[in-house]
Amino acid sequence: MKIRFSVYLMLLLLLVSCSTGKKALQKGDYFSAVSKAVERLKSSPDNKNAIKVLEDGYPMTLEWSQEEMDMILSSNSAFKWELAIGLMNQVNQMSDLIRSTPAARKIISNPKTYTSELNMATEKAAEERYNAGLAELEVNTRESARIAFEHFAKASQFVNNYKDSRELMATAKETATLRVVLQAIPVNTQRYRLSSEFFYNQVFEYLNNQFRPSGFVNFYSPFQAEKEGLKNPDFIVDMEFFDFSVGNLRQTEKEEKLERKVKIETRDTTKVEYKNYAAKIKIFSDQVLSGGSLRVRIIDRANDKIMSDELVPGSFTWINEYAIFVGDKEALDNKQFELTQRKAIPLPPEQDLFIEFTRPIYSQVTQNLNRFFRRYN
Repeated sequence: MKIRFSVYLMLLLLLVSCSTGKKALQKGDYFSAVSKAVERLKSSPDNKNAIKVLEDGYPMTLEWSQEEMDMILSSNSAFKWELAIGLMNQVNQMSDLIRSTPAARKIISNPKTYTSELNMATEKAAEERYNAGLAELEVNTRESARIAFEHFAKASQFVNNYKDSRELMATAKETATLRVVLQAIPVNTQRYRLSSEFFYNQVFEYLNNQFRPSGFVNFYSPFQAEKEGLKNPDFIVDMEFFDFSVGNLRQTEKEEKLERKVKIETRDTTKVEYKNYAAKIKIFSDQVLSGGSLRVRIIDRANDKIMSDELVPGSFTWINEYAIFVGDKEALDNKQFELTQRKAIPLPPEQDLFIEFTRPIYSQVTQNLNRFFRRYN
């Protein structure tokens, strides 16, 4: 019993030690140690371990932070002022936590807060990003323009519209954006023109939802490209249905004799009697087969190189089964009886069948296009 109590006491002491930040302080995790100590003091203002951790840990944290900042700012690290801002914000968060906790405030009455230093560091960080953006713009490639856009965006976050960072963001985005014209070749029959246009519009809508105008890949219909004066797109995506057939009817019928033996109840429980049922069923099946392929080509207009050329097949079979029978209903199983409740129905419109066989094509085409252009976004 004493051994169990000793183990329990040791575990309890270990738990208290961890929750007060003592272990974190021993590891040199200063910010975590101070935070845990202050949080502990919120629920237990007289906790000796937490008080000790805060008394010892807070000066160590400030000293370590200043040393880190001195080393960072004296180095040639890229965007060193951002790293310094991160440390200053941690110190300020620690200060806010202490000031909002009465027990901690009694121990650290005047916690350090970076204000003017932080404002200066923010200005410096914006300048770093702005200059980096200018350097990338001078490279004058799509990839460098995209990097420049990110730098100017960061600069504007540090200091709202630092210098002319917003205007330069627009310039960088203009250079970095890939423009793709989605060109749908109409089917060679008026009968399916509406259905094919519906399919093309669905693909166009999907891509515009996946690639927002704020991104670096923009899709245009031929009408939009002409309206906006886009004469030299970066890529053209050609889509064309061919080798397709819709509404091929195939009818089959199958006749089958059915026999079924069913156990019946009798007054004499010692005897087992069966009754035989027989019927003849004829099952009809109307099938309408539709299918075809979509050719999708992605052309790089810079050199008229075909980047991708694939055939995407699709098919759809509409089926209606029904049946008639003569004889005993009891000879039919549940599925057979259910078929006898059905009737022949009109065949679906060919426009609907066209849309149905393009559904699997749509899924594959949109996934392929998404995967191809995602690398540029």
